[in-house]
Amino acid sequence: MISASNVKELRERTGVGMMDCKKALQETNGDIDKAIDFLRENGLAAAIKKAGRIAAEGIVESYIHGGGRIGVLIEINCETDFVAKTPEFRSFVKDMAMQVAAANPLYISREDVSRETVEKEKEILSAQAKNEGKSDKIIEKMIEGRIAKYFAEVCLLEQAFIKDPDKTVKEIVTEKILTIGENINIRRFMRYEMGEGLQKREDNFVDEVMMQIK
Repeated sequence: MISASNVKELRERTGVGMMDCKKALQETNGDIDKAIDFLRENGLAAAIKKAGRIAAEGIVESYIHGGGRIGVLIEINCETDFVAKTPEFRSFVKDMAMQVAAANPLYISREDVSRETVEKEKEILSAQAKNEGKSDKIIEKMIEGRIAKYFAEVCLLEQAFIKDPDKTVKEIVTEKILTIGENINIRRFMRYEMGEGLQKREDNFVDEVMMQIK
């Protein structure tokens, strides 16, 4: 029996899809290192080797949505200027900018989330679970699942891809590395939303009408 945690670990280490990771583990009796070799032998984890290469070229892309209400700047790197200029790479970068605009991630990956933030989130989730009357054993499993859900909401690479929700952004990046043949790295992004952080005026419609008829 292949555990879900092993499938998840293999997926995180290789960027290969869930079903392919499960198959690789089944073929190697659950040995993760052998499963990685299996994926490489079958051409499914070619991106693993490429991911270690330096990516210092690339482009900065902008995307404006909703008539100027949301704006995104994103930098994505590749290995060569030649690839950076290709329509395929530019289309990919545009898709990632749209992803940031639509899904509003706070981080690129879970490694970017501070330990303090994760621990605070766990404390909140634990309190919620205790209020629901759950036992300590169940609470531990619930927190693990809810933290994974939290990462899937706030981390760009773990979000469902807006154009294909059955895949994560990380899986889309891996697929693009394989088709382009170069390492790709989402380096940074910034999302702006009109009026964000400003105290907005709240008009009282009834009072406004009454003022007009006096």
